This record gives sequence, C-alpha cells and structure tokens, in this order.
Amino acid sequence: MTASATYDVVIIGSGIAGTSAAIEAARAGSSVALVSLGSTFSGSSFYGGTWGLGLVGPENEADVDDFVETILRVGCDQADPQLVRQLAWGIDPAIDWLEQLGVELRRPVDASQRAYIPCFDHKVRRWHGLVRDSLRKAWTRELAMLGVTPLTHTELVDLIEQEGHITGALLFSHTQEKLLPVACSAVVLATGGLASLYERRLTSDDTCASAHGIALDHGCSLVNAEFLQMMPGIVSPVQGVVINEKAFRFSTLPFDEDFLDERSGYGPFTSRLASHAIDLAIADAGPAGMSLSYRLPSDPPELVADYFSWLADAFGISPRDELRVSLYAHASNGGIRIAPDTSCIGGPTGLFACGECAGGMHGADRIGGLASAAALVFGRTAGTRAAHEAGRGTPSDLSPELELACSPMPKEALAELRPLMGAHAMVGRTARGLGEVLARIDTLERCLLDGATPNGALRQHVLTMRARHQLASARAMVEARLRRTESCGSHHRAD
Repeated sequence: MTASATYDVVIIGSGIAGTSAAIEAARAGSSVALVSLGSTFSGSSFYGGTWGLGLVGPENEADVDDFVETILRVGCDQADPQLVRQLAWGIDPAIDWLEQLGVELRRPVDASQRAYIPCFDHKVRRWHGLVRDSLRKAWTRELAMLGVTPLTHTELVDLIEQEGHITGALLFSHTQEKLLPVACSAVVLATGGLASLYERRLTSDDTCASAHGIALDHGCSLVNAEFLQMMPGIVSPVQGVVINEKAFRFSTLPFDEDFLDERSGYGPFTSRLASHAIDLAIADAGPAGMSLSYRLPSDPPELVADYFSWLADAFGISPRDELRVSLYAHASNGGIRIAPDTSCIGGPTGLFACGECAGGMHGADRIGGLASAAALVFGRTAGTRAAHEAGRGTPSDLSPELELACSPMPKEALAELRPLMGAHAMVGRTARGLGEVLARIDTLERCLLDGATPNGALRQHVLTMRARHQLASARAMVEARLRRTESCGSHHRAD
C-alpha cells in the first residue's frame, strides 16, 4: 500500500480522551490526525441521553490516600493500584488544564448536599460539571490553532505494523468511500467501551467496539472486561435516556424506604449491595420496563432539580409523568490492558489506549465521575507519550499488503449478536446462557469466513472487518464473565 498521508500520531476517537490526547500530542510538536467515526467531538462523551458529565476528584492533597483506598475498595480490589494512584494525582492538573483552555466548569451552589456524594462513595469530594458546549468551543479553537487534522466519518479498519512497531493505520472514509492508508509512528486508541455490542444501550451510534478486537489481533489483552455497567434508563415515553439515581428515594417504586434510600447512592447496577433487588425487579419487567414516577419535595436537592429541569426542557417530561424504565448497557469499567504510560501491554511499540476503551484504573464498580476524570488524565498522558514515540522517527513505508475479505452478512452478524447479549449477558448471567452466546459467536465467525470472497464492494469489505473485530471483542468479554464464577460488583452471576 502507498500512504495517502503521513502523520506523527493518529488518534482514533474524538471524545474527551481522544481530544485531550490530540491537543497534548500537537503541543509536543507532533503532526496529528484526529479520526472519528462520527463528527469531531462525538462518541459516548457527547451522548445526548444524559443531562451532563460529572468530574470528581479528591478534595485536596490530604484526601488523595482516602480517595485511592475508596476506589480500590469500591472496585473490589480489581483495579491496578499504580494506575489508580496515577489517576488520583492527575485530576487536579487536568482541571487546571481545562480551565486554561477556557472550558467552563460548573460548581455546585452547596457542595455539602448528599446528592453530590459520588456514586458508591462515602463522602463529598471535589465535584465539577463539564459543560459540553463549552468543551466544543474551547477545543475547536485549540485544535485549529495547533493544526490538528480532523478526519471525520472515518473508521479504523486495522493497524499496520512492521517488526513489532506501528507504522501506520488503515482507515476508511465513509464520505469518500475509499481506503486511506496513513503512515505514522504512533496510534492512540480512544474509541469508547463495549456497550455498543448490546441492543439496549446508553451510548452513541458512532461507537462500535471493534478497536478491542483489533488490539487483540495485534497481541494486546483485555483486563476487567467482565465489568460493564448496567444503568436504569427510560424506555417510554422516550428511549435511551438515563434516569437520575439520586431521585430514587423520591420515587413511587414499591420497595422498602431503606432500599430506595440505599439505591439513591449510586447509578449503575451492583451486586455488592442489597438494593440490587430493585435492579433485578426492573430487569424482570422485560423490554416494556417497570412503571416509575416521583413525588419530589418542594425544595429538591440541587442535582435532582437540575436533572428534572433538563428532562423538561429536552423531552417535555415532568416529575409527575409516568415513566417506564429498564436496564441499559452503559459504560465499560475494563478494556485494553495498559501500562502507566498508556502503552498497550503486549501490543506493538507505538500503540497506546486511553478513555473507556482502556482498562486497569477501574474495578468491579467505579466511583461516579471517574470516567470523565480518567479520560482526561490518561488521554493527556497518551498524547504526550505518543508524541515522544513519534519523535524517534517517521516510518519509511507501510506493510506491503493487507488481506481484506468480503462477507455478505456483516450487518446481520451484529444484529443477531446484540439481542443475545441482552438476553444472556446483562444481569443474572449463568454459565449456560454465556455458553449459548459463545456458541453463537463461533457460528457467526464461521459464517463470516465461509461466505467471504476477495470480490465485492469496498464498503462491504470494511463492514466485514468491523464485524469480525466486534465478534472478537464480544468473545473476550463473554469469556471473562465465564471465568469469573462469583458475583462481583457490576458482574452478577445468577448461578
């Protein structure tokens, strides 16, 4: 292949992690391409089904040790202590960095309110709200000033490596309908998590969970892939909208007040606490969901009031309206295993990962607001380290060939996989159900191969590669859930 362009660093994904990496790599003097399957500033960071993004960190330096201990305890000791400490110490500098860029950060009027205690935490921390419009404006200005090249509606098809080192990335432009082989010395994966493998999910359509499979193909491994958050969300009168867990104690759900009070302390499902019975009842209600309404006090907590104000403005829904809620696949707590410098362990030199597609800094459960924090902290690290790697020299050529195969059924493979994941890989997982998913993945992989030919439309070749990598991602996640036979945080084994 002949390179269509040459960059020092190619970053895949333009959410919080990818954009942070792009800015830092460009500031370090690298030529940077920022690739996104959707528009720039997309992915789950900018998903419209939530009212905002929280960013949490230690109150001060004296609070760091307690913060680290709490992250590890909440994560059931499944997180990497070194990455956790790196995360905790990196949050304050990341907040300063955002403000220097001109990003508006919301601060609570009364930070002592119970509603500001992060999910699964035991005390109030330093909390900020990220304003998406402000992020877009500040980052648009900075990326333009630094000369970062945006490649929108463009997909990573595969990585290109020689002798154990990244030499390029094979991209596909959905706008131009053409392959774009680009030469580079470093690639940063910032493509989001694994929730897109589910039919009912709280994530944007421009996250497709193929990067995990690509990384596996190139020698990387996954860590904590079994820990995917399941979040209660609205299925009627609108779909794909998260509910505010802080309002559970004001709901009319038919549960003991103590259960509802405990459930108000966290958003995603966990098997650790007795109030998970509420989530199991919601799951048992099926796709139609469980009926839910609220009786708010005259002066609700600030965070609850903000949520219902957003819900009314965005969807015309008031607290008195009846909602139906079900469980959605939400956010990955695990992903591609990384070292403290964000390099992908076991992968080729020059490959880095950050954001939700990277794993190790979170455990079985994750304190609320740490996803945004981790995206910023490790995104900045990935950009800096990728630029350092690129500084060692630009590759002279690409791998001479790459084999593509065209199957007639790539879209059908994912359409069949998603309902299976919803039926057997949400809460209440069993060895039998997970085994059924694995067996079907085997069949789908064989069907992709058996029906593949070297001929066909280029887009169909690309979709075939995507489906193959998605099935590999799903396989890794399901196998991790089979290996972990005990319930642990977000992973729930009914057997």
